[in-house]
Amino acid sequence: MSSSLLSHLSILKDSSERFSDRAVFKIPSEESTSSGIPRWEAITYKQFYDDVELCAKYWARELSSLIPLRSVVGLWIGGMTYTDVLHIYAISRAGYIPQLFSLRLPNPAIIYELLAKANASALVCDSVTSGFIDGNCMVPVLHAPFLAEIDLALSSESSPSLPACEPSDCAFIFHTSGSTSGSPKLVPCNYRWLDAVARKASQTAVPRDSDRQDVTTCVGSMCHIGQTMLLICLMQYGTCIIQPKRLPFPTEELVNMIRFGNLNRLWQFATFFSVHLKAARKDSDLLSLLVNLEEVTTTGMALSQEDEAFAYQSGIKLKNIFGSTECGGTTFVSVGGSDPTIRHHLRPLQGLSYAFVPITSTADEHQSTARLLEFVVLSDSGDCPDVSLRQSDGHFHTGDLFQEVGPGSYIFAGRDDDWIKTENSLRCDTKSIEDNARAMCGTLISECIAVGTGRPFPALFVEAGSELDEVKLKKEIFRKIRHFHSRRYIHESIVSTKMIIVVPKGTLPRTASKGNIRRKAVEEAYKSRLDELYASGN
Repeated sequence: MSSSLLSHLSILKDSSERFSDRAVFKIPSEESTSSGIPRWEAITYKQFYDDVELCAKYWARELSSLIPLRSVVGLWIGGMTYTDVLHIYAISRAGYIPQLFSLRLPNPAIIYELLAKANASALVCDSVTSGFIDGNCMVPVLHAPFLAEIDLALSSESSPSLPACEPSDCAFIFHTSGSTSGSPKLVPCNYRWLDAVARKASQTAVPRDSDRQDVTTCVGSMCHIGQTMLLICLMQYGTCIIQPKRLPFPTEELVNMIRFGNLNRLWQFATFFSVHLKAARKDSDLLSLLVNLEEVTTTGMALSQEDEAFAYQSGIKLKNIFGSTECGGTTFVSVGGSDPTIRHHLRPLQGLSYAFVPITSTADEHQSTARLLEFVVLSDSGDCPDVSLRQSDGHFHTGDLFQEVGPGSYIFAGRDDDWIKTENSLRCDTKSIEDNARAMCGTLISECIAVGTGRPFPALFVEAGSELDEVKLKKEIFRKIRHFHSRRYIHESIVSTKMIIVVPKGTLPRTASKGNIRRKAVEEAYKSRLDELYASGN
C-alpha cells in the first residue's frame, strides 16, 4: 500500500508518536470518588497502539493456521467497548479484512448470508453474540477475548508483517443501515476510499483551539461506518473520545461528562440532542453548559426548526453535518456563523467530485420555483463507494434531494424514494414493509403505510378491511408479517402489535390526483398519538 495513503492503522501509529501521553479514550468507571464525582479511566494513544499490537499478535496466531492472509473475518460484536475497538483494529493489523456486524442484526441467518456474500473465512463473536450461533454457520467461529485474557508473553514476539495492499484493495466491509430484499447490502471500503474519508477531517474535525485537547463523545457502535470514520478523523488531531455508559446517554450523564470529563465538543445525532435542548428550556444551568461548549455538531438529520431557533438564539455554537454510510459519513457541513438567513445552509466538502442533477417533476410533487436536485457522488471522487453500489453510469446516486439557495449553498429537501431515516440516522425501506403487509394480509387491510421518521423503529398504519375487532385484527396482522420482520434490523422492524395502528378505511391523508397516502402528512396528522406510542415503549 502506498505510504502516502492515510488509513486507520497509519493514523494510529502516527498519533501514538505525536500524542503519546494524551488520552484517546476515557472509559467510564463503575467507581466514583468519595464525593460522588464520576470517574473515567484514561487510555493514552501510546497504550492504544501497544494494545492493538498485542491483540494483533494474538489474532495472527489464532487465524494463521485457519485461513490465508487478506481473508475476510466477520466480527459480530457490540462495537461499544474499548475491547471491541481493539479487536477491529487488531484483526486488520494482523493482515485480515474485518467485516463488521452489530447487535442490530439479531438474526444469525442474516449474518451467515452476509458472510457468504463477502466470501468470509471466519467469524469472531463476543460473549453476547456467541449465544446466537447455531450449527448452520459454515465458517470457523472464534471467541473475542477480553484484553486481560490475552497472554502478555506475546508482547515479546515480533509483530505480524502487513501484506502489501494496493489502493483498490479492500480494508473493511460494512453494511447498509437498511435492508433491501430482506438483507442489508455489503459496503466494501478500499484503501483509496479510506484515504479520502480520512482527509475530510481537515474540514470537520480540526480543534478550535490548537493549544487544548478536544474531548468529544462517540456517536455509535464501531461496527457502523459513522463511528469508525469519526475515530479515524479525530485521531489525527489528538482528540479524546469520552465514552458514555450507554447510547443515547441521558442529560444527567452529559452534564457529568462536561463538568467532570472535560467534554468541550459534542457530536450527537440530532434526535438525541433534541432531548437535551428540551431539558435546557427548563434548566438554566444546563443551558449555560451547552452554550459554553466550543461546538455542538449534530448529524443524521436536521434539528427541527423550533430546536434550531432556540439553540441559535441561546448562543449554542451549532454545526450540522450531512452524509451517508456509503460515502463514509460527512459530505456537507452547515455554514454556521451569526447570520440567521444562511447559517443553516449546507455546503459540500471541498476537494471531492460531486454533482447536483435536476430531477423530473411529477404531478404529485409540490411545485415550487426552486428546482429539486439529486446529490450524486461522481466516480472520480475519492469517497465514491464501491462499484457494486453505483448505478449503470458509474456514479453513486444518493437519492438525497436538495434545493440550491445560493451559490454553492443547499437545503436538504428529502428523498426521492421510499426510505426514511430513523432516530439514529439508520435507514428503513418503508415500501418493503408495506408491500409485505399487503401481500400477507389480503382482505384484512384495505391499505397501509409505514411511518417513523426520527423514531426508534417504524409504525404501520392500516386501514381496516375486515370486521374483526381491533385487538384481534392487530394480532392477526402481526402474526402474518412476523417472519418477514424477523430478518430485518431492529430499527426497521414492526416490533409488536402496539406498532400497528388501525384506522377506518379511507381516512389516511392522500394526494389529490392519484390518491396515494402521504407519509409525511400521516406523521403530522397523528403526531400526538405517535408521541404517546413511542413514549410508552414497544
